[in-house]
Amino acid sequence: MQMLSYIPKNVPDLQASNDYAASLVKKYPTRFGLLAALPTDNPEAALTELKRANEELNADGYAVTCFYNGIYLSDPRLDPLWAELNRLEATVFTHPDACQPAHLGRPSPLIEVAFETTRTIVDMLYAGIFRRYPNINFIISHCGGALPALSSRHPEEMDVQLKGLYLDTAATAPSGLAPALMMTTPDHIVYGADCGVPCSSESTMERNKQAVLEYGGFAGEQAEAVGSNVLKLFPRAAARLRSEA
Repeated sequence: MQMLSYIPKNVPDLQASNDYAASLVKKYPTRFGLLAALPTDNPEAALTELKRANEELNADGYAVTCFYNGIYLSDPRLDPLWAELNRLEATVFTHPDACQPAHLGRPSPLIEVAFETTRTIVDMLYAGIFRRYPNINFIISHCGGALPALSSRHPEEMDVQLKGLYLDTAATAPSGLAPALMMTTPDHIVYGADCGVPCSSESTMERNKQAVLEYGGFAGEQAEAVGSNVLKLFPRAAARLRSEA
């Protein structure tokens, strides 16, 4: 099953994208899932879209951009949104802006996306978001960017919050897996492909998948489980799959 997520930079396009993805899930319920986009530069609009996506679109989870129209996910104005997602025990997928301008003349997907993720998640950590909203399942893209490699720099009491994060494998295997497994546990590593972003192709996604399967740091069936660990985070999707079994 492929989780569909696309986060346009304005509310009308974002809602249209969510509606289209929901129509695909309705037509192909065991082929696709919906991670409904939330406009996190506008807390009120984000709460409205969250309610619509949950009650009308039957979203499986939600997708947010680390730095969306100039607003980081650690912004305190988003606290009401996190509170509602916490109440729903929702799963939230975080992804950097892959279409931002180049840095030092290099395309942002080369390295800047990893550091945007790291800046954002570290600031969320120190803002207490993971501590105050423990019922949200956060999936961090690209094995958390540079965060796992830097995780030992933070106070030990924050280890439990970092360990609670889920990390996807998109565009980071095999080099990102060792630090990821130092920060969290194998059951918190979930498969990601980065399908649809400018830096991905069929060959890069296949190479990344094979690197996950062949990674020597997994024991027993842990590598295969990377593809199914995520089902516990998406009960609606899991129910659809069971209904077709």
